[in-house]
Amino acid sequence: MLKKSRSARSATCTLTFALPAHTVEGPVSVVGTFNGWTPGEHVLRRRSNGTVSASVTVPAGSQVRFRYLGPQGLWFDDADADEITPDGSVVLV
Repeated sequence: MLKKSRSARSATCTLTFALPAHTVEGPVSVVGTFNGWTPGEHVLRRRSNGTVSASVTVPAGSQVRFRYLGPQGLWFDDADADEITPDGSVVLV
């Protein structure tokens, strides 16, 4: 699940990347253009609502490419993305 929250005071948007906690056993991070594709920089944390999630702030009007990285190098995309390409998921903010 992707959630977009635009800031009324600045030209930014907060993207929240969330997955059901049972989706993958072990740590999962979201990597993409917002963090230089650096694994482990945005690890999804367990929430009380049964999900794991992480949030990033990006410029409004930008295009963000990302993928999830699970245990043992498992890369996967988000079905809720605006587009899924061979290079990963794409979301327009």
